Amino acid sequence: MSEAALIDNAIPNADVVKRAARIGAEIKNVHLSGDLPDQTIAAINSLLLERKVIFFRDQNHLDNAEQERFALRFGKLVPHPTLGAIKGTVSMIELDSARAAGRADLWHSDGTFLDRYPKIAVLRAVVMPPFGGDTIWSNTAAAYLDLPGPLQRLADELWAVHSNAFDYAVMARGSEADKKHFDEVFTRTIYETEHPVVRVHPETGERTLVLGDVVQRFVGIPKYDGQKLFQLFQSHITTPENTVRWSWKEGDVAIWDNRATQHYAVNDYGNQRRVVRRATIDGEAPIGVDGRSSVTRTKSTKESRAKVRLGTRDSRQSRGRRIFQVDFSSRIRRLCRHQGSAVLAKRVPDEPDILLGQMGPGWRP
Repeated sequence: MSEAALIDNAIPNADVVKRAARIGAEIKNVHLSGDLPDQTIAAINSLLLERKVIFFRDQNHLDNAEQERFALRFGKLVPHPTLGAIKGTVSMIELDSARAAGRADLWHSDGTFLDRYPKIAVLRAVVMPPFGGDTIWSNTAAAYLDLPGPLQRLADELWAVHSNAFDYAVMARGSEADKKHFDEVFTRTIYETEHPVVRVHPETGERTLVLGDVVQRFVGIPKYDGQKLFQLFQSHITTPENTVRWSWKEGDVAIWDNRATQHYAVNDYGNQRRVVRRATIDGEAPIGVDGRSSVTRTKSTKESRAKVRLGTRDSRQSRGRRIFQVDFSSRIRRLCRHQGSAVLAKRVPDEPDILLGQMGPGWRP
């Protein structure tokens, strides 16, 4: 029996409604639970790989435990590395617009600051505002196919650094409480991971773009040129023809392939309350076109990054010079206050916020 016939046997074709040409489908008449037959789970997974994000209405029977039992059918549950999980769950986080950092109005794939970011996410609408609050998903495989051949070849060779300590300014509507949560919780451990800009999907073989607003820079590309490249590639991802927009109702569930999508939660509902809960399934490290895998280059607490680490005197240095390291972002201006000797500094490889150099005995911080 063909795959299409197997899917139709578990989920009739009439119950699968496309929501846009390139991405998204609503599946009707399925009661989600951890006890669904294997054939139904396989059909859902197959539709997910094809349509990238799928939607289910009227799943009000789900609670946290049953949502995770259902998610577990697709793989190992994994918690958020800095936010943890809701009490009594393995992987679930809650985004509540009434609390700090409860809105996610930036284009991203979940957790790409990790080398093994989640492969699938399962999101449930708990409280929805009377207006607004939609989520938009984009198809990053279709975006790659839209690129002209020369740009595809360029993207195939590029690598980008993703970090949870991204430029918070991309979230233009963030409050002071949101910024405080970002500084004290979300980025209490800072990750920097190199991903191929193009990964090969482990199940479909498609090439998908790995970008989003948590990208800090391209490896080996100057900042100015990198910004232009990012805008170019990201614009193909978010072009309206590659997207689908879902208008939530309480009890809805969305499942997306996090390896082949980005999403954006539209922050257009003012002070109305919006609560969603998300479970995530562990993924694999992306593999680029050249066969290399993603790698985390930095994992450090803010306290350790903020320390100035003074080395011992180098016996080969003359006239009392010392080797030093200094946090560029917080202390570079203070380098100008040295007295009577030059400061020779350079960036440490893979540590763009650290300077390595020499200082004479007259230097003072």
